[in-house]
Amino acid sequence: MNKAELVAKMAEKAELTKKDTEAALNAFMESVEEALVSDDKVQLVGFGTFEVRERKPRQGRNPRNPEQVIQIPASKAPVFKAGKTLKEKMNK
Repeated sequence: MNKAELVAKMAEKAELTKKDTEAALNAFMESVEEALVSDDKVQLVGFGTFEVRERKPRQGRNPRNPEQVIQIPASKAPVFKAGKTLKEKMNK
């Protein structure tokens, strides 16, 4: 499902216009992004948690030249952890 399909589905369920629904979805995504950038986590009980995880620096291999060892710097990565209710629905 892409963003347009998600907006259409949400608009149908919430009985809103696609324009209003897209504005709400964009506001949600921006709010989550802002929270993650400021190292907060967003918990939606039953659905899941968005958070940032630190990745340590490590060594890797250059895919074009497998003999060459390269240094991969430390970084931050956004992560989504599914909540209990969502997991249960997936496994029915």
